[in-house]
Amino acid sequence: MILKIQELMASSGVAFGTSGARGLATAMTDSVCYAYTRGFLQYLESIGDLKRAGERVAVGGDFRPSSDRVMEAVCRAAEDLGYRPVNCGKVPSPAVALFGFENKIPSIMVTGSHIPDDRNGIKFNKPTGEVLKDDERGMSSQIVELDDALFGADENFSKVNKPHEVSPVAGENYAMRYLNFFTHDALRGVRIGVYQHSAVGRDVLVKIFSHLGADVTPLGRSDKFIPVDTEAIRPEDVDLARDWASSGKFDALVSADGDSDRPLVSDENGNWLRGDIAGVLAAKFLGADSVSTPVSCNTAVEKCGGFNEIRRTRIGSPFVVASMNEASAAGAKRVVGYEANGGFLLNSDIEKDGKILRALPTRDAVIVMLGILLLAKAQGKTVSELAATLPARFTASDRIKNFATEKSAAILARFNSNSEAADKVAIEKMFSEISGRVASLNRTDGLRIVFENEEVIHLRPSGNAPEFRCYTEAATEKRAREMVADALQKVERSV
Repeated sequence: MILKIQELMASSGVAFGTSGARGLATAMTDSVCYAYTRGFLQYLESIGDLKRAGERVAVGGDFRPSSDRVMEAVCRAAEDLGYRPVNCGKVPSPAVALFGFENKIPSIMVTGSHIPDDRNGIKFNKPTGEVLKDDERGMSSQIVELDDALFGADENFSKVNKPHEVSPVAGENYAMRYLNFFTHDALRGVRIGVYQHSAVGRDVLVKIFSHLGADVTPLGRSDKFIPVDTEAIRPEDVDLARDWASSGKFDALVSADGDSDRPLVSDENGNWLRGDIAGVLAAKFLGADSVSTPVSCNTAVEKCGGFNEIRRTRIGSPFVVASMNEASAAGAKRVVGYEANGGFLLNSDIEKDGKILRALPTRDAVIVMLGILLLAKAQGKTVSELAATLPARFTASDRIKNFATEKSAAILARFNSNSEAADKVAIEKMFSEISGRVASLNRTDGLRIVFENEEVIHLRPSGNAPEFRCYTEAATEKRAREMVADALQKVERSV
């Protein structure tokens, strides 16, 4: 059977882009996952990133019920093309990526990140870094050949083979990245609660913080997958953090999303820090001289005056990676990037006391957690006091779930008439009750509206789920939350 990846994208119900392939677990049949993996590896062959038979391909997964099956489909696709799959087991996305980058081999992570467990995904990494937009076009143009005898009528394997043996090396290597760089007592005296839920990195977090001298308490472990979204934190996770913190036992709480590439860090009161605030603090800890961050992120990064260069990008790690690469090429020495969801990327080697923390240009939760805790300790501050050193700009975000892409496009089209004056009138008709008159518009990604009172409402469709997202910025946290609720309510009523 001959399949065109472009046609598979349209017919399978499994969307494909720079974040990888994502869809309902029932739609992600063995044949679909096999075909996408084969297309990715063929693309790497076509650009010279895979040059010899027998090369390894690293494969990892999260704790979703469907991940084992999808991982096996990925491994078999690699094997049938003549490569050696390394089953890294259930480990964080950055652990699989790090193993791939260091060994200059492709890496593939089976995860749906924060989305519900009836869905899943496959994230692809090249031997040299994340998949970017040019790679997406090259991958989608591939034509793959599948052996009809491999699959039954349900598009799953007709014969179940023995699963590939798990190698622990990627997970161990990821933990040692930090344990070899920081001193064994770096976090001595710091009391940390690790909200484990179903995060695939839950045990490695306990290991890292314990070995660095912290007093660590695991909390909230779950055998059932919980879709924790670091960008739109669930009310129950807000309540859990405050309940745990009320005991007075913790200096901070830490957690991560399902594939553990995006962090959650709370202060001593159980207030989760917004991802873009956490990113600024981690960048300060690392002494960054160039910061790349999406246009949706908090303007505290500019207002704090702590960085030589700030580059604003479209939303999504591929755009942040591209911007970081440009900064490095231009001569910046400590280049980082971060996103509103807390994803943090390190594009430069960091040297300290004769030790080197190697670049890891993919989302990595651990460096954010360590950066905030170590910066607070070095300055003799609580986490809340550390966050308060930044300018008082507060962001909030939320989304309308199950909101068709067509609806999102129609909403934004109302404010894109090719006349900025007319667009401002249309925007004020919908949102003036919230923030007054419009000062400026930015269409770098979706529609970012800056009002004359310096409040911000940013509207955009999600890039990887049928959701409509809203980001707000204001002078207080309460005000930002009120704005996001009011703005989404007006959007829903206008449909």
